[in-house]
Amino acid sequence: MNDNRPARHKSGARSFGLPLLSGILLGISFPSYPFVRLELLAWIAFVPLLLSLRQDEPFGSAFRKVWFSMLVFSSIALWWVSLATLPGGLLTILAESFFLSVPFLAFLLLKRWKGFRSALFSLPFFWTAWEWAYMQQDLSLGWLTLGNSQAHLSFMIQYADITGVWGITFWLLWFNVLALQIWQDRQEGRVRPKLMGGAALMIALPLFYGGLAFRENMPEESSEGSVKVSLVQPNIDPAEKWKRYSGADIMDVYYRLTGKAVFLDNPELVIWPETAIPFYILDSRYSGYLHSLRLSLKEWNVPLLSGFSDIVYFHPESAEAKSGKVKYDGPSGRYFETYNASMLLTPDSRKPQVYHKIHLVPFAERVPYVEYLPWLDQFTFSLAGISGWGKGSDFPVMEFNSRSNGTVKTANIICYESIFPSLVTAFVRNGAQFLTLVTNDGWYSTSYGPYQHAAIAKLRCIENRRAMARCANTGITAFIDSMGRVYAEIPWWEAKTLTADVPLSSRLTFYTRYPDLLPEAAAVVSGVLLAAGFFRRKRA
Repeated sequence: MNDNRPARHKSGARSFGLPLLSGILLGISFPSYPFVRLELLAWIAFVPLLLSLRQDEPFGSAFRKVWFSMLVFSSIALWWVSLATLPGGLLTILAESFFLSVPFLAFLLLKRWKGFRSALFSLPFFWTAWEWAYMQQDLSLGWLTLGNSQAHLSFMIQYADITGVWGITFWLLWFNVLALQIWQDRQEGRVRPKLMGGAALMIALPLFYGGLAFRENMPEESSEGSVKVSLVQPNIDPAEKWKRYSGADIMDVYYRLTGKAVFLDNPELVIWPETAIPFYILDSRYSGYLHSLRLSLKEWNVPLLSGFSDIVYFHPESAEAKSGKVKYDGPSGRYFETYNASMLLTPDSRKPQVYHKIHLVPFAERVPYVEYLPWLDQFTFSLAGISGWGKGSDFPVMEFNSRSNGTVKTANIICYESIFPSLVTAFVRNGAQFLTLVTNDGWYSTSYGPYQHAAIAKLRCIENRRAMARCANTGITAFIDSMGRVYAEIPWWEAKTLTADVPLSSRLTFYTRYPDLLPEAAAVVSGVLLAAGFFRRKRA
């Protein structure tokens, strides 16, 4: 059969039926509420859209179908962002639908130059390369990386310790290609055993590797020991945090919950969530609060890792002040920058170990590229409190002393950063023995946004074979092992603490050592395929 033959072109709403179906399948395949498990739909979700693109039609018509499908996908998967900010939510959905459509531009070009079959077998390379490239720039949301759809399917995705989430994306797209071929064969009344065998192998191999991984990686038998961690979930409504509560009110909540956890569970580390301390506690203006906190730590005799708001001042003659990329306070005549940050405080009164968040939510926490075009700052969608954060640049590993393992090294990830694989691998390569994540997902009420966010964290654990202590303001607060399994959890929207042992590890996975190997290879192959198609077109 010649797959390049023109099919009858359908016009109007009828031509959008198959793209609509693909958008729905992709959207509902992403993690939502725990009782909804539809991730297997991602294995065939592209088939209807690809079938609709086989027909001979103008480039613009084909791209509109792609964009419509991605718009439906984004709307289903990300509608909950609008609960925090309606303009920001609509912008997020529109932007994501466009960025998700970009790989199909290459697909449609190659289809025109070399035919549908060549474009079809190139799509896994185009999509994987673009997902990775998109994640490298500040404008990226990156939430809808296709491999994230499989986050709950832990027994099928253990090979992420070799390929990362990019390998899951690549695998899913190839299965969709095979599924399309099998469907076309069925329509023509034939069966190709090689295709059926290939599809069966694509299911069997991840299962086989998963079985090996579960047998060889038993977190409860970690030879490097474990550390006992208490997570504090205060259940403070973020919309009211900066309006209704004073600094003293907020600290009292944490002191009460932490004191109880220390008394009952005797942890070796306590974790408070993102911006748990919503004021500049390290600034001299708040020295009384810092002194009170240090006294509490001495009484509890336990280190504390907490999210907080940080401010850094710059000398007028410093390079930062002269660059014009930091803020200026006229009345005081000082240059400064504020950060969404975390710090580790120890009972011995050592200087706090501080991390400034690197990946900031576009437009909500920082307008992309505002350091080059300051007037863009007016387009921020502030949720509450402080917006327009500065951007961190370092990957510090925080250290504290444990009772049974001596010095322990951990990495703190702040909220949205958990969707960036390369950021987490940088921390692990720097020596982190386990991961911590502080977040505040209370903006999204009782939607499945917080559950979706928590599910994505499982992939970071599998990729790096590191356990994670995840502390959220209103949930989901949980402990995740190095196989991506949740082994302790607090119900959301409840003020509680949770204590568990977190296994330690120092070994580096193949993916941790070479996090960009697969997507970079896909990018090279994509370039070769497009170049070959272009020069073939010129010769023709």
